[in-house]
Amino acid sequence: MNTDLRDKVVLVTGASGGMGSAMARAFAEEGARVVLHANSGKDRALRLARELAPAESLVVVGDLRREAAVKRVFAAALKRFGRVDVLVANAGAWETRDVALKDMSLRQWRATQEAVLTSAFLSVREFLGCVGRQGRGNVVLIGSTAAVFGEAGHADYAAAKAAMAYGLTRTLKNEIARLAPRTRDYSGGRANCVCPGWTVVPRNVGKLGDVGMVRRVTATMALPKLGRPEDVANSVVFLASDRLAGHVTGQVVTVAGGMEGRWLWRPDEVDPELALPAAQEPR
Repeated sequence: MNTDLRDKVVLVTGASGGMGSAMARAFAEEGARVVLHANSGKDRALRLARELAPAESLVVVGDLRREAAVKRVFAAALKRFGRVDVLVANAGAWETRDVALKDMSLRQWRATQEAVLTSAFLSVREFLGCVGRQGRGNVVLIGSTAAVFGEAGHADYAAAKAAMAYGLTRTLKNEIARLAPRTRDYSGGRANCVCPGWTVVPRNVGKLGDVGMVRRVTATMALPKLGRPEDVANSVVFLASDRLAGHVTGQVVTVAGGMEGRWLWRPDEVDPELALPAAQEPR
């Protein structure tokens, strides 16, 4: 199916990671010109750029928590390609350790908000300048099922991703449509969010190497399997396409095999006597 993404300029933040690189490959397969952002993963991004050839790509490096760095990233993209049509705000950070909220340091909380939410805010804000000049453009934010269901031990990440998925996405869809209004041949500016569930990427290898963990995770899903980066990338490409998703905006798409929630208690933690309702006195 034709996505009409050929020659579009797509900036993927966090493109050196597992999901980001899958998104970059998917866009390159559609003929898009891909801007590969990395922070600490420059070498991986350069290898990815070589892999994407002959698709045209550009590697840009910067700490997206810093205004000046974000401006440099977009300036490099504009210098090379003259425009940015799609922003995929994928960069972020996730503390691999489980840290209960009562034990969480303010330092960790702030670091996660900066890495996830502030980086998205600065990237989107800079992109909106491009949209205003071009009169076209759309955003795909990458959230998480932690935003939808919460995640014990990761309140910092869940809160930041929830802000992206709901407050930011739903506000942005109204603002971007005014910067890039609908015309007879254009759908109008759009903003959507994809929330991946448990996906096989390098940062999850430790947890997903535990068979018991895999069973507990997949038991919450109608399709009991772990996601692949390509599952997420395909949804992102769909939402980025004005041809395929031109009337879709402000939506949160969960890519998690029909997950309905997470275990709050393991079965062996539940006292069945306390789980049953107490007998009532006869009236």
